[in-house]
Amino acid sequence: MLSVDVGTTSIRCHVYDKQANIRGSCTSRLVPIYPELGHVEMDPEALWQGFTTVVKGAVQDAGAQMRQMEALGISTQRATFTTWDRKTGTPFHNFISWQDQRAADLVKSWNTSCTIKIIHGVMKMVYFLTRQKRSLAASVIVFSPQHVTFRLVWALAHYKQVRQAIKEDTCCFGTIDTWLLFKLTKGCVHATDYSNASSTGIFDSYQMCWSGFLCSLVSLPLSIFPEMADQQAAMFGECCFDVGDVKITMGTGTFMDINTGSKPHTSVTGLYPLVGWRMGSDVVYLAEGNAADTGTAIKWAQELGLFSDVRETSVMAHSVSDSDGVCFVPSFSGLQAPLNDPKACASLMGLKPSTTKSHLVRAILESVAFRNKQLYETMLRETRIPITKIRVDGGVSSNDFIMQLTADLFGRKLVRPQHHERSCLGAAFVAGLEAGFWSTQEELKKLQSSDRVFLPRGPAKEGALSPDQEYFSVLQSWERALRRSMNWYEP
Repeated sequence: MLSVDVGTTSIRCHVYDKQANIRGSCTSRLVPIYPELGHVEMDPEALWQGFTTVVKGAVQDAGAQMRQMEALGISTQRATFTTWDRKTGTPFHNFISWQDQRAADLVKSWNTSCTIKIIHGVMKMVYFLTRQKRSLAASVIVFSPQHVTFRLVWALAHYKQVRQAIKEDTCCFGTIDTWLLFKLTKGCVHATDYSNASSTGIFDSYQMCWSGFLCSLVSLPLSIFPEMADQQAAMFGECCFDVGDVKITMGTGTFMDINTGSKPHTSVTGLYPLVGWRMGSDVVYLAEGNAADTGTAIKWAQELGLFSDVRETSVMAHSVSDSDGVCFVPSFSGLQAPLNDPKACASLMGLKPSTTKSHLVRAILESVAFRNKQLYETMLRETRIPITKIRVDGGVSSNDFIMQLTADLFGRKLVRPQHHERSCLGAAFVAGLEAGFWSTQEELKKLQSSDRVFLPRGPAKEGALSPDQEYFSVLQSWERALRRSMNWYEP
């Protein structure tokens, strides 16, 4: 099985055997482009070249031939999109990343508009009369810069060639999976899958179709026509097939997903209802909360010179008893659920002459665990679904300090898999089931392997506080820093 994962900063490809062991690998770096403050882009042609490079490299590394590959699975970052010419395949502009904030002002103006207030009021009345969850979802609908919707509106307003191509019916719109499929089929196929579609903000997860209501609301003049979105693929790779299974991916950002079964979850604080996967006629839904700047914050600290190797950070954090009152707010791309403030800034507060690099590093690592706790408590409060298991993956999950502190704050067992790239494995699992390489989901569960289990630490001795209680005052200080960082970029 051949599987590719297109992440935010890298593209990796693995070749898997029947036991889900990696037989060959290749990785290529993705370089984000920052043309203006708040703008984050990627070069479509560079992404395509990186894709073909890692596929060829992984097959060669496995000592195999392309004809020996049973199938190709693809997992991609979501809500990153571009538009291109249907006839020539030439992109009209760079990919606009899910991290991009160019539409933040537009989003805020819509979320506070009379139109939205009227929609909320009408749909609350409809929900009161019908008790349909779909009406409840419409009564609390708010837009986010992370959704495709308003970034696409921005592109339509700023790129004349896109508007002209729409008039001539030669404009293709798509997320990364759509672009790759278009290129792989030499322009013959223009399509996406449910998991990517449900992440755009213009897909109705309740009706399993594109939302004419949402498209008309923001005036998108589009006729919109087996890949998998990265977080849904990671969920599948962790074999979180049962209701109440939770997956936390800590990579560039943190994405926390819970299996909600055959019905989408209606959220009022920013958890997003997603289509996890569709196998035959069976649809599995997820509810997701995210924090955008997990790996970003750690990478920033490294480039600042606080440490040279990320493997040092856990030891540095343990070398001091606390952060010496320093609080770090990881919000380079604003704050997501449950705060939902795109105008928040990243900040370091509580600096003193006694502050050392170790204190700063500990504060940064603690902030990742604190955001995890926020998302987890929001998920518990909103879904009211009993948690059955929690599995954690992504590059940042290799940090033992973050993993142990998260387990302590949750008061729950966390399981870390042997290999952190679960999106790639999930895409391979889905493609493998379709191709008959594997037979059932139960067979996939037997292939799971764990690197380490993190158990919440109890009181060290009688009368001592448990770790989550010890952090109570620290959490209070951090939440105060969080509030002071909000609305920072307001005019």
